[in-house]
Amino acid sequence: MKKFFKSFVYAWHGIKEACRQRNFRFHICAMAFVIFFAARFYGFSSEKWAILLLTCAGALALETVNTGLERLADKVTKEYSHRIRVAKDCAAGAVLIWAVFAVGVGFLLFWDIDKFRLIRQYFSEYSRLAMLILAIAGAWSFVFIPELVTSNTDKKNK
Repeated sequence: MKKFFKSFVYAWHGIKEACRQRNFRFHICAMAFVIFFAARFYGFSSEKWAILLLTCAGALALETVNTGLERLADKVTKEYSHRIRVAKDCAAGAVLIWAVFAVGVGFLLFWDIDKFRLIRQYFSEYSRLAMLILAIAGAWSFVFIPELVTSNTDKKNK
């Protein structure tokens, strides 16, 4: 039973490692905005929520697998290897395929001119627009400023 619960600790360490990757952080932020807009402006059915959440989870899961494969490949050899390069490119390609189709799912779920008008009206209030701009700036910082994510001890361990 102890090994079973310990596996969750290892999984959490894997998620933390993936979070050091810029693309993973981008997917986290995109997911947060998508869920906010879905919850605030769209009355999704359970089925649409399931599609949305599975699509988001798939992107994060693939990005985590990609990170694991990259870490393993980098540990195997520091020298250039065509096979390792192909393996890493294939893993990155899998993430890209998922992301492209996730955008398609997003269009199918969110394309609604009436909802766009409602969203524009909602953010026409300056305080709400300011909050949105701050959220976007915070997301940008989280994605593109790695010092906000990795601590000094993390840097020493690398």
